[in-house]
Amino acid sequence: MVRKTREEALLTRNAILDAAEIVFHERGVGKTSLAEIAAAAGVTRGAVYWHFVNKLDLFDAMAQRTFGVMEAKHDELRQHHYDDPVEMLRELTLYFFDRVANDPSYRRIIQISWHKCEYVGEMVEIRDRHLERGRRFLSIGVTAFRASQELGFLSPQADPHTAAIGMMAVVDGLVVNWTLDPTAFSLLDAGAEIIDSYLAGLRSEGAKRSGTARAGKKR
Repeated sequence: MVRKTREEALLTRNAILDAAEIVFHERGVGKTSLAEIAAAAGVTRGAVYWHFVNKLDLFDAMAQRTFGVMEAKHDELRQHHYDDPVEMLRELTLYFFDRVANDPSYRRIIQISWHKCEYVGEMVEIRDRHLERGRRFLSIGVTAFRASQELGFLSPQADPHTAAIGMMAVVDGLVVNWTLDPTAFSLLDAGAEIIDSYLAGLRSEGAKRSGTARAGKKR
């Protein structure tokens, strides 16, 4: 009986998160009430408050359920050996593009976070968490570019921190614009070409002479 109750509670929680994702996407975060989310999920407001303290808590859980996928992918890729660590960063980026382009739920979360949420009032805390998540991925980039430079793949004139900021700016710019108008370009095809062009500009002369078009293969 206890196990069944826990399973039912998990199903209810996921139903609420699913409903929040749809309603937030349709109406925006600021204009959505917990009563509307409860109605969309087919549960009572009490059920929502049983699982989540407030709308901020619900929004954060909804975002973490999605963005946690990227952290899991990073952990998976770290198990591989790459001749150049920046290749891992490239694979993680292309995985992100694929999820945004082909996973409707993931794309909705991105659109909600970047286009349909005003980070004011109680949502300022969510903005701070969003920024913290961004800083974690920036750190991943800095570590990869620094290791790449030490191995001779990255130009000695390049600054790993600046390179990582540039990479994040390119990625975010592509995704922000694509989610506004998916017909404008192919996120997967144009995204890969643009990322490879960006990385090629950071190559060391030795890597360029050896014909290394990308960061290096995993083994």
